Amino acid sequence: MASFDIVSKTDMQKVDNAVQVSKKEIQNRWDLKNSECSIELNKQNKSIHIQVENDMQLNNVIDILHSRLIKQGVDPRALDESKPHYASGKFIKKDITIREGIEKEKSKEIIEKIKSLKLKATTQYMDQQIRVTSKSIDELQRIIGFLKTQDIGIPLDFQNFKR
Repeated sequence: MASFDIVSKTDMQKVDNAVQVSKKEIQNRWDLKNSECSIELNKQNKSIHIQVENDMQLNNVIDILHSRLIKQGVDPRALDESKPHYASGKFIKKDITIREGIEKEKSKEIIEKIKSLKLKATTQYMDQQIRVTSKSIDELQRIIGFLKTQDIGIPLDFQNFKR
């Protein structure tokens, strides 16, 4: 039986590099110069804390962060930006969490998409990852190709491909 695992992992070192380069770009950019913008990575909580003076600067800092993540090879969909920004004194703050693993709801959506292909493959969710097994390697490769074309909202990696 051939199998592979569907996972969603983020390389924290690459995220750290992207945040450090973003800090340098914020200091050098003309529209953010002489402003009190900051961006910090908390590796323990797996979160990024942004502090700016207004909404325009917040959008610019997030855009810089996204571009730096892409250049580092990290999918920006790994960031959970669903929490709204909040005011604190004269600053606007935003906390962005970094997603690790596949949540139960997303796993159900992925498994449903795999089953819609009507291939002879079994799926099981365990430890924030999905294992897909089948007798045919070709079917597994079709599943991987299909999932790469789907927009699920989280970055997917395919690991442990075993024959």
